[in-house]
Amino acid sequence: MQSSVHSNEIRLYKTSLFLAPLIFSLSTFYWKNGEYGVTGGTILFLASVFWIFAFIGLFSLIKNRMPNYALWGLLIAIFSCFIGANFGFVGVYAEVFNIDHETYIREFAKYPVSSNILLFATGPLFPLSMLILAINLWRTRIVAGWICVLLCIGAIVFPLSRISRIPILGHAADLFLLVPLFFISVKYFDVEK
Repeated sequence: MQSSVHSNEIRLYKTSLFLAPLIFSLSTFYWKNGEYGVTGGTILFLASVFWIFAFIGLFSLIKNRMPNYALWGLLIAIFSCFIGANFGFVGVYAEVFNIDHETYIREFAKYPVSSNILLFATGPLFPLSMLILAINLWRTRIVAGWICVLLCIGAIVFPLSRISRIPILGHAADLFLLVPLFFISVKYFDVEK
């Protein structure tokens, strides 16, 4: 990686590129009837913190070739991490206060602006950020094509799994993010000694 970032930053990006999708994938194992619940929601929240640094690392790969996209794309990607954390909170609160899916959807509908900013309209920003980033990493040939294809598949399967709430689809989406991001962390983020 040719950049002026400090070796500790590279270690953080490298670690986050592995931990974000790994921790994220653990949350899917705790789905209860398609909901995150307390444990899954807490894990999702923790993963969101690492996703921020994973995205910073990913966008650092492309910033020299596409500086405007890297800047604005990163802003949207980080915003999407906050949305992910919000979905985690919904899971926690729904279980703690014994609120079923239909009830919280109905109640959120009373606050359309807030619920769409905090969750529903902005929810697709995470997979969209990953999809567009993967396409741009492939277009610029910064990352191997097969890695970008896996990221694209993960970005497409991700919303399908979360909307359908089918566990096996959720695990597949998680795996399609975990594997390529692990390879990116190993291959593209060398820590200078």
